[in-house]
Amino acid sequence: MPSRLLLMLCVAASGALADPLSGERRKELRNLVHQDCGSCHGMRLNGGLGPALTPEALREKNREFLAITIREGRPGTPMPPWKTLLGEAEIEWIVDYLKTPGVVTP
Repeated sequence: MPSRLLLMLCVAASGALADPLSGERRKELRNLVHQDCGSCHGMRLNGGLGPALTPEALREKNREFLAITIREGRPGTPMPPWKTLLGEAEIEWIVDYLKTPGVVTP
């Protein structure tokens, strides 16, 4: 009986660590970043109307700050809140995507 319980706990824990986003959804989010975000932050995310979103530019920004910015927008700026269109897992994926060197390419 204890080994069965341990097995169930391991299966439950591995599911909690799995990426909840499908490959197709990650592709859609990548396109959203480059098309929608890129319309203000530059198509290569090097800056434009909004600041650059490259890993180098975001190095000093913590993950929570970036997630809040995506979720709530920036009042008084053109940055809209995305909380009605994106879930938490999607926002976290975008933060990871933006902060990972070498992955932000059009």
